[in-house]
Amino acid sequence: MSTPILGATEADLRRDRTSVKWLAYEPDVLPLWVAEMDALPCPAVVEAVSAALARGDTGYGWGPRYAGELARYAREAWAWELDPGDAVVVADVMIGVSEMLRVLTDEGGPVVVSPPVYDSFFGFVEAVGRRRVDAPLTAQGRLDPEALRAAFATATAGGARAVYLLCNPQNPTGVAHSAAELAALAALAREYGVRVVSDEIHAPLTHPGARFTPYLTVPGSEDAVAVFSPSKGWNLAGLKSAAVLAGAEARPDLARLHEVHTHGSSHLGEIAHVAAMRDGREWQARLLDEIVANHDLLGRLLAQHLPEVGWVRPDATYLAWLDCRALGLGDDPAAVFRQRGRVALGSGPRYDPTCGQGFVRLNLATSPAILEDAVRRMASVL
Repeated sequence: MSTPILGATEADLRRDRTSVKWLAYEPDVLPLWVAEMDALPCPAVVEAVSAALARGDTGYGWGPRYAGELARYAREAWAWELDPGDAVVVADVMIGVSEMLRVLTDEGGPVVVSPPVYDSFFGFVEAVGRRRVDAPLTAQGRLDPEALRAAFATATAGGARAVYLLCNPQNPTGVAHSAAELAALAALAREYGVRVVSDEIHAPLTHPGARFTPYLTVPGSEDAVAVFSPSKGWNLAGLKSAAVLAGAEARPDLARLHEVHTHGSSHLGEIAHVAAMRDGREWQARLLDEIVANHDLLGRLLAQHLPEVGWVRPDATYLAWLDCRALGLGDDPAAVFRQRGRVALGSGPRYDPTCGQGFVRLNLATSPAILEDAVRRMASVL
């Protein structure tokens, strides 16, 4: 039997890892908060980066190679015929998102988001001087057409240029939006003149049996932009690179993205990502099987130790969005779990300041033993 990708013990991880996940909290706090996997590295990536370092290949990157490999990956993974000429390589996904917000909206202009959603959406909208308009998801974590219609009408009142910032697949709920849902979104965006920017960093983490639909493949998305990186799917956050992708009608907007933004992409990051997409598919398939097994395990552990906690099994990601309101731990159960159970989880209000109260986000991309210890620690606070 092959060595598990997500099999390291807590002692091994504390000895070997120096990232924010393992250093942000006290040594007795078990970290399941930030979206970083406790994974053994993909051998193809290790080989490619090690070889580059050994030969002194540590200069500036060359974006066309990255874009070409991404186009091949998109064709093989999703049957998406992506033109490499419609891609601009940038430092990372959120830099690409924020710069496209600058291009597609005016200073102080509206950006619609659907909470609960990746908390950095809020920070980057604020950082580029735009204002947030909320179109909350349904209780099941799906896009809500009526909420979107109301938010789009508000955002575009008075003729403002507006963007909808889509999370596809969705973080933290793990929903993989269906082609029909995305087509309905595209129709609404067209009706109101709203441009869509889709963050698709979690796409490679769509579970077997579920389906990821690239937003730029649905009818009506021709004026939209997507931003993609393999960094999440292969645990490469420390090796940064990403690509901004344009629909046919958005090519002039992509051309307005200043050339200097291509300078931030790491050459070693590009080498790592190319190796992952080209030669790391078998590793990633094994990883997804282990993530799915951990979701199964989490369901059993919650039923046994925390039956009052609600959750909807996700289609994608290695995250679990847990409804802890019935536990009576207040608006931010993550604070209680951290202080009394010594396990760090994502704080629900960070992903939705209003409706996220009583929720936590749990990262289960770790060993089954650590996951079981975490749930037991959570149960101990009760």
